[in-house]
Amino acid sequence: MAATDEDRKARLEALDAKLAERRDKVAPKRHQDEHYSQAHVAWRMVLELVVGLGIGFGIGFGLDTLFGTAPWLMIVFTLFGFAAGIRTMMHTAKEIQPPDASGDDKQRD
Repeated sequence: MAATDEDRKARLEALDAKLAERRDKVAPKRHQDEHYSQAHVAWRMVLELVVGLGIGFGIGFGLDTLFGTAPWLMIVFTLFGFAAGIRTMMHTAKEIQPPDASGDDKQRD
């Protein structure tokens, strides 16, 4: 019952096809294939907060210099910048969140 070379070759090709099919089904996601990497999202959120604070501080400092009300407008606008940075971070967090399974696609601002 010796198998011929052609029979062995056909069985080997069938086995190779089955293995390739299984590899495709259970292949883990590569890190490069992810749309957002966690470090990218973290840095984006940090920058959004820092930029909000910086812009608020700059506007407040400029208005304080212009009107001579130091440090009150700087404090108020720094807090506004902080709030704007937090709001932008929340939008980013909502953007990367997986879709809701209930099918409710309404977006609230």
